[in-house]
Amino acid sequence: MVILLSAFNGIEGMISKLYTSFDPPITISHSARKSFFLREVNTEALLKIPKITAVGKEIEELVVLRKNQRWINANMHAVDQVFLKKAQVSRHLINRVGVKALEQPGFAFLGADLYSKLNLGLGSEQNNIQLYAPKRNAKMRLGKTPFHLQQIFVEGAINYNQELNGSALLWDYNLAADLLNLQGSCSHLLVYVKDNSKLELVKNEIQALLGPDFLVQTIYEKNELIFKTSQSERLIVFVMLLFVFVLASFNLVASLTMLIHEKQQNILVLKSIGLNKTQRFQVFFFEGLMLSFLGVFIGLVLGLIVCGAQQVFGWLIVPGANVPFPIIFKLTDFINIILAASMLSFLFTFFPVRFLLRKDETTRA
Repeated sequence: MVILLSAFNGIEGMISKLYTSFDPPITISHSARKSFFLREVNTEALLKIPKITAVGKEIEELVVLRKNQRWINANMHAVDQVFLKKAQVSRHLINRVGVKALEQPGFAFLGADLYSKLNLGLGSEQNNIQLYAPKRNAKMRLGKTPFHLQQIFVEGAINYNQELNGSALLWDYNLAADLLNLQGSCSHLLVYVKDNSKLELVKNEIQALLGPDFLVQTIYEKNELIFKTSQSERLIVFVMLLFVFVLASFNLVASLTMLIHEKQQNILVLKSIGLNKTQRFQVFFFEGLMLSFLGVFIGLVLGLIVCGAQQVFGWLIVPGANVPFPIIFKLTDFINIILAASMLSFLFTFFPVRFLLRKDETTRA
């Protein structure tokens, strides 16, 4: 149980990190419109909330990209320097190609899979592509194009997770605002908080400040399916391990049965020295508990040793990722394992011992 739960925690932490490294802790959107004016939100008041450290801007739009005869859809994230710093984009650039462009206006980066599909090359000077962005409120007329057209130079490729790698275009906020006629507007405000902040409390403060016209979501609500699926899988794993423990507990019942059968003469001696039924029951009951808790203790120690060895030496490698299999052991897991093992040990010791002693006395009678 220790090893499997710790391994599951490691995988869960790895998946969570892939998504939380890109998405901000809290996202502000308009509840009725795709975009809103920055003047509608009192940014200075937001920054006065104690736990908030920075607020960034983002324009999100579905676009079409073209390189020669290759066409592909993308989800454009036009962001400012706040996002580039907080999302640590420089650490997610493949081979750090284009890192200097992050400090300059006009940067553009594609997800690694999009980059490959458009047949672009890292460090190449031929990475010019055409960007087609839909015109808002445009009427379809003969001879009129429904798209804004912009040529951009892709500085490099980003690698966050499979979803973003296959869909994301990271572009300069100012250029996107000029192209889409959204100066002074944005699709989302990206709110960053201190590491130890409780997101729900900060979210409630922001919601109270902005009112019902705005939708405030934490990263867990924005990626609700991913985190809820992870929690459900964790619960299923724990329940399955409990069933395994239940099956293993039948060995304890068998051991107690053999013990009481072999100690028939000892039971007579206990009777002769004056031990009543309750006291004789306690002798075998506590011996059964001692055996079960000894097994639990040895299992916990061995599990911790295996987990610690994996953390230090990294013997087991994740296939395809070429990184050590992550192991994270939580105190809550330790407590849950002890509580579950104690409860099952009590049940599989109390009732078998009581039944076997009563049956033995009935047979003798």
